[in-house]
Amino acid sequence: MDGVDDHRVSQDGVGDPDQLDRLWTPHRIAYIRGEKKPADGTPGECPFCRVPGLPDEEGLVVARGELAFVVLNLYPYAPGHLMICPYRHVADYTETTDTEAAEIAALTKRAMTVIREVSGAGGFNLGMNQGAIAGAGISAHLHQHVVPRWPGDQNFMPIIGRTKTLPELLTDTRQLLAEAWPPVRS
Repeated sequence: MDGVDDHRVSQDGVGDPDQLDRLWTPHRIAYIRGEKKPADGTPGECPFCRVPGLPDEEGLVVARGELAFVVLNLYPYAPGHLMICPYRHVADYTETTDTEAAEIAALTKRAMTVIREVSGAGGFNLGMNQGAIAGAGISAHLHQHVVPRWPGDQNFMPIIGRTKTLPELLTDTRQLLAEAWPPVRS
């Protein structure tokens, strides 16, 4: 076909090509299927409880505090999308101790500073989705999102193409952020 990719097919998967390119992201099927999500809040099933026991590179951990840690989102909205998680398995922000809440806030501030230094982010979306009904993908374990933003980052890909593009491997992003992270004071 003249100028048409053979991989393009109609919506039903057969017939005339629809003139659309496809970006395949097979790694996201685990997220779509809800694999490895804690169904009932059991800490042993929780990825945010498992990650701290892994080597930083394998768990995508950027930094560790005394009561909370910073980890790259496995399914990021933008490059450098971090999450701040308490080590303790709690679902709701109101369940954190004052000390945990303070460390989550301090790590969030530090994350913003580090991301600005290494990538020049122009802004951030910060948030906690409390409960599945509010959009929490893993509602059993509290996590604070830190999503860097840049001018023009919401182009046609996510808006029309319903696709996110990431210019860097997660392991490379983790290393860049971890190396720029200031040491934690005792």
